Amino acid sequence: MKIGLYFGTFNPIHIGHLSIANHMVEFSDLDQVWFVVTPHSPFKKKSSLLDNHHRFEMVYQATTSYDNLQPSDIEFKLPQPNYTINTLVYLEEKYPKHNFALIMGEDNLKGFHKWKNYEHILDQYHLYVYPRISEGNINTKFNDHDKIHRVKAPIMEISSTFIRNAIKDKKNIRPLLPSNVWNYIDEMNFYK
Repeated sequence: MKIGLYFGTFNPIHIGHLSIANHMVEFSDLDQVWFVVTPHSPFKKKSSLLDNHHRFEMVYQATTSYDNLQPSDIEFKLPQPNYTINTLVYLEEKYPKHNFALIMGEDNLKGFHKWKNYEHILDQYHLYVYPRISEGNINTKFNDHDKIHRVKAPIMEISSTFIRNAIKDKKNIRPLLPSNVWNYIDEMNFYK
């Protein structure tokens, strides 16, 4: 089975995340997409994150009606801050029959050369890149790489930051979230 790993803080998960993941399953050779909820990205301030279990619960709620989209809390069990390479090595050992690939936005590909052990990741894993509107250029060594697959997914310009700010400003952003995720955020009084 070929699994696409979609890493993120998902703070919160929204319809953009789901649309991209579903597109990857339907229009690429990936069999499943696992939403890997990251406890703490080395590139983000931890203070803005909801607790791990709340973000995982929202991803779980968002994916319940999709057979090929799964939540994963695998990184909660690894030392922090964690790096993608460590997670990949752990998953290879735990699921030796699966083939893993990374899903990332074009904006992340622009900074991919800064990732820990990025050369090893590219040697061992395929990258599925979806389009994003962002500043900067992609390193030319990634332009025609045989392990980097550009997937013509819809461009989703919805961000979790925008959603958090809109909730704080008492805006109705319910259409941007799966209904059960919106209900969970509302019940728990998050982001207000």
